[in-house]
Amino acid sequence: MSGHAALDALAAACGVLPEFIDLWGQERVTPPDTKRALLRANGLAVDSDAMVEEALADLRQRDRTRIAPPEVVGVAGTPTIIETRGPVEWRVLLEEGGLHEGSAEGPLTLPPLPDGVHDLVLSRPGQHQRVTLILAPARLPSVPSVTGQDRIWGVTAALYGLRSGRTAGLGDYEDLARLAETFGQVGAGFLGVNPVHNWGWATPEAISPYSPSHRGYLNTAHIAVDCVPGLDTHPEARRICAEVQGAAGQGALIDYAAATGAVRRALTKLYALFQSSAPAPAQAAFDRFRAAGGDGLDRFAQFEALSERHGGDWRDWPEALHDMSLPSVVSEAAPLAKRRAFHMWLQWVADHQLNAAQTRAQAAGMLPGLYLDLAVGPRRGGAETWSERDMVADGVSIGAPPDQLSPGGQAWALAAMSPVKLARTRYRGLRGILRRTMRHAGILRIDHVLGFNRSFWLPDDGSPGAYMRQPMQALLAITAIEAARAGTVVVGEDLGLVPPGFRESMAERGVYGYSVLQFEKDDNGRFRPPEDLRPQSLACFATHDTPTLNGYWSGADIGWWRRLGWGAADAGDDLIARRETEKQALLDAIGPTGGQDVFCRVHAALARSPAAMVAVQLDDLLGVTEAQNLPGTTDEHPNWRRRYETPVEAIAASANVRIAADLMQGAGRHLSTTIDCEDQP
Repeated sequence: MSGHAALDALAAACGVLPEFIDLWGQERVTPPDTKRALLRANGLAVDSDAMVEEALADLRQRDRTRIAPPEVVGVAGTPTIIETRGPVEWRVLLEEGGLHEGSAEGPLTLPPLPDGVHDLVLSRPGQHQRVTLILAPARLPSVPSVTGQDRIWGVTAALYGLRSGRTAGLGDYEDLARLAETFGQVGAGFLGVNPVHNWGWATPEAISPYSPSHRGYLNTAHIAVDCVPGLDTHPEARRICAEVQGAAGQGALIDYAAATGAVRRALTKLYALFQSSAPAPAQAAFDRFRAAGGDGLDRFAQFEALSERHGGDWRDWPEALHDMSLPSVVSEAAPLAKRRAFHMWLQWVADHQLNAAQTRAQAAGMLPGLYLDLAVGPRRGGAETWSERDMVADGVSIGAPPDQLSPGGQAWALAAMSPVKLARTRYRGLRGILRRTMRHAGILRIDHVLGFNRSFWLPDDGSPGAYMRQPMQALLAITAIEAARAGTVVVGEDLGLVPPGFRESMAERGVYGYSVLQFEKDDNGRFRPPEDLRPQSLACFATHDTPTLNGYWSGADIGWWRRLGWGAADAGDDLIARRETEKQALLDAIGPTGGQDVFCRVHAALARSPAAMVAVQLDDLLGVTEAQNLPGTTDEHPNWRRRYETPVEAIAASANVRIAADLMQGAGRHLSTTIDCEDQP
């Protein structure tokens, strides 16, 4: 076999897609250099043709001699049929303990077993094989099963941008709880926020919620310093909290350095006070949290402590500290035991406050409650890639080819998860991330869920990006297991270049899609009427990555494109003319219901759609024009920095809050009264 043929065969066998169709319908072929880079990322040695042929031969030999597939995905509670080669003895070691065993002459039929990731051991004379057996519920939790309602509505907001007089200038978990109570009282079923993943103590400059240090742990910059358990009424704690209030000012843009600096100084003092003065029940609760966190929490805290000494990117640390299993890591971490305990305490406080926000949301009538967001990946030098390195692809990052959100394509500088390594570790790291994120989430939005099918990898060596196939059925099953245990509804953000059949496969398993009205067009480019939106979806007008309603109507996003010099110099006029045409086409599609006001017409249309969930952006409720984020930019646009003008305490009195609630109620989402937008001020 020629070198090129062997490379093509190996790449195909390992999931490197040979081509893809781009935004303009053109076929993009994956070049040889990219194939080698993506294979290396999965741990294969392919630096020469001989090495490629050796790897291919080894792969084919394993396929010829194995008894059964190395991984089997089935449905919990039903028999699982597995094709085997010849008669076998089998044993299933259940995840939660317990043993089932037997023998089979031909295809193996396992009895109904509970959900989980189990060990299946197959034996025949002279040979044993271990199979990963993933059994999941047939479908994920649904809106009706969780809420008792067929159609609900809620609000999405930027947590960092919430304004109140009690904070340093960055929205916190107490603001989240109060906002949830506000919207729960007017009939909303959920409150969604940007990811609350950990940023990293030593990287205060990392402000994007979609570029976290670790997705399995919480952002401590959002801790409400005046609500630390055990110190709520302590006089010294009150004095410390008073120093924080307003430390970053109240300008239109957040001063992150001032805000996070003030919060961190306060938390350092509060931890010392907690150690010396907190009541025994609070101390015991922290001890239980620390014990339950196990090795994962310890590894995370170890990274945080080491980062204070060496910086927030472990790739810049001394080589001896790159691998956490090395004795040098253990010896250096030992003197940092007090700092590790501090970072565990921060996670306990954040977890306690997020749990309280969910409890208060549901007490206010909000079901499912909090709607949290899972970022597509972590920063490459952060805590997750250090502590969960056995699932990270080497020498690549993830992004997206040109699509509707960013015609220039995107490079996210985030770590990719290797399908080979995920399978080898039985998805342990990913399961932990899902479990911890779902713990306080009535709904979980998975950002760029297209990555469950294929992930666009950008090699560090500069070769063109290409798609790596992912183990979609296994990833769906893992998600279903954790969602069922947590009682969490899952929404998959499925915008971009969608492979044929992908949305149908996700829907079949119970994942809700994402219907963004400004992108909802048929094959002829016409806007779909509201009644044609997918019933099994969350519908909204905009997201954090798109223009707000006011921004879309005024062309604010086009203004940014012009300002940044994107496209031809004369393209701006064409874009404005096209936007005017689109606006009228959208209004024609949604019809006259709701009067003349654009906010009312758009949200009345969403309310009456068959979509199971409708999200109203807080930005649109408050009449914000500028978007939270402009994809394809970092510092050119004030991404993630805008603060809402209206304080949390005053949001309930905003006119559009009552209007939106009445529109949703009038369409049968929770309540039953109606209102005419023409009568509103």
